[in-house]
Amino acid sequence: MGKSKTTKFKRPQFNAVGLPPANAVKEVDAEEEDHGDDGCPAAELLEKLQSPSADVREFACASISRVVQQSQTIPVFLQRDAVRRLGPMLLDNSLAVRETSAGALRNLSACGGQEVCEDMVKHDVMTPLTALLRESCAAFESATVATKVQKNAVEDVANEAVNLLWNLCESSSQSLSVFNKAGLLDLVVQCLERHPHNVELAISAAHCLHTVTEDNPELLCSLNAAVLGVLESVLLTSQPDMAHTLLRTLAAGTLWNMKGSLPAARQARTLNAVVATLSQCLDLDMGTLIPELRQAEEVRHRNTPPAAHSEDQAAGELAVAEMDEEEEAPKRNRKGKAVRVDNDFSDLLPRDQEELKEATALLTAQQTSLEIIVNLCCSDDPSDDEWEEESSSDESDMGPDSLCDGVSNLMSPLCLSAEVHEALINHSIPEKVLKKTEFPRKEAMDMCQQIPSWRCLIKKIQRVQSRALTCLHSILSTMDAESLGGAAALQGAAQHLSKLVFGAAEIPKDEEFLEAVISAMRSLLQMIASKNIPQCMTPQQLMSLSEAATRCDVVSVRVNAVAILGITGSTLAKEKGTAETLQMIGNALLQVATKDANLVVNGEALDALFDVFADGDEAETASKNIQLLPALKALQPVFKAKIRKEGRGKYSPQQLCVLDNIKVNLRRFIGYLEKVVKK
Repeated sequence: MGKSKTTKFKRPQFNAVGLPPANAVKEVDAEEEDHGDDGCPAAELLEKLQSPSADVREFACASISRVVQQSQTIPVFLQRDAVRRLGPMLLDNSLAVRETSAGALRNLSACGGQEVCEDMVKHDVMTPLTALLRESCAAFESATVATKVQKNAVEDVANEAVNLLWNLCESSSQSLSVFNKAGLLDLVVQCLERHPHNVELAISAAHCLHTVTEDNPELLCSLNAAVLGVLESVLLTSQPDMAHTLLRTLAAGTLWNMKGSLPAARQARTLNAVVATLSQCLDLDMGTLIPELRQAEEVRHRNTPPAAHSEDQAAGELAVAEMDEEEEAPKRNRKGKAVRVDNDFSDLLPRDQEELKEATALLTAQQTSLEIIVNLCCSDDPSDDEWEEESSSDESDMGPDSLCDGVSNLMSPLCLSAEVHEALINHSIPEKVLKKTEFPRKEAMDMCQQIPSWRCLIKKIQRVQSRALTCLHSILSTMDAESLGGAAALQGAAQHLSKLVFGAAEIPKDEEFLEAVISAMRSLLQMIASKNIPQCMTPQQLMSLSEAATRCDVVSVRVNAVAILGITGSTLAKEKGTAETLQMIGNALLQVATKDANLVVNGEALDALFDVFADGDEAETASKNIQLLPALKALQPVFKAKIRKEGRGKYSPQQLCVLDNIKVNLRRFIGYLEKVVKK
């Protein structure tokens, strides 16, 4: 989602997201102490928007921009009709007021989420925003823009406007409809065309295009050769800096979104160019480049007057504080999907903190590249987004009685087109993705930790690793073992993932990492099991993984952990001398099936039990030793009652379908065990 970045109140002194100068900040802070219990100066700041002085209006917009970054203040502004009062400021006679008002609305949209974006659209913010974009783009080459300073001011206004548009279209289907009908595509493409002169504006436009072209058939119908030409020209740029790397990556993602509208004769060439761009981005080694960028910053500081350096450092630390204040929270986009709000305030940094901005652009580019590769691998099946919550067990063959007939195999490999498959293999994408799943280099992490202004990169570095793991899961779900290098390569990947999870004294507790690594491990173990390749996880590691997962609040982590137990157990059941390990796995699965609060997790655990104890002497011995039959008989009425009581209100129709199948299979499996006991 396009993050809030408002402009400086007075240059060259830094201000975050329209933040006033340091003395003005203190003034606002002092005012906040006198504004009642909520500490929010909303009424006074909104009143100042009506001032005849442009400086006062600019100050008010910039102050609002800063205050609304504290999301608890947003309701106060909305109650006082802030959107309706800020909207006209977008067309103020002062360029500075236009810029700061767009920054204030941008922050309001970014920090307020979907509900606030919908409210902004309801208050018709799109009308002045559209007019502002038209005027700004018309002024890019206008004779009235006489000086470079004026031209930069116009482009700064356009930058804020495009970011506001990006946020609104990400969260509001009504905004997207206006975008489609009002001809805003051409305006955003005009901003993208400024890339030779203003890469920051071009990146904002590319972010916006990447968003609006996703799942938007109405817009795709109106695309023309000129739009494609601009995007392809961006891909052909050769500047090696990280900002241009990010720009090319976003253009590649937009071209992929537009794949259905490409002329047939250009599709293969465009696909190859897209994958080549992503491949080049992933070739960059953040562990080397980030310390190098920091060293370059140190050299520059040594050649900078001390006063300027201290001012720059203070500004950078303020920007980092802004980034750290806005922790990520799950929000919903216009399609109702959960999305993470990316608290990227990198453009709040002073204009001369280029090294840190470059490092941020590198990490954003690599994260985006990995997300695009996931889209390359995934089908358009709407159920894909909820695979972890809706899936049943991966092993549907439960012996002679076919106990799992009728259960949807929601984790079956997706259909990957031959062209995409070939492009990914030709550019060594699987190997590069696997490389990105490694833990970040310690030297880079230590350096970021030690420098306050660089500390904000730590979460971004970790997110690249998590995205790489998610990407690896998608690749494993869509490619065959031979394409990935055969048994030896798969075993190497399994050892690598095991090291990520079990290499430290404790299993990592970070939920985003745990969710990604366990989903990748599940896909890999499923592939290994299907090829009868020995897997490298010990029983002790399995149990520690299971225990860590049961303590995790994320449902998908618990689902995947029990699925891994099922995959491993069903493999061990075919080997001699494994009854003791099967007992351990069986007891763990029974615990989850009985005690987990989530029905989907209960169902996955039962499905895993069906797989593990479906057949074989070792499984029979283990099932008797853990009293599996009486345990399941006792669980059966509880499970049925839980589905009846909780199912309709809390779970989707597809999840309920899977749960109903598991309920039927539980009855049949109990019958199967009763026959085994009577032997």
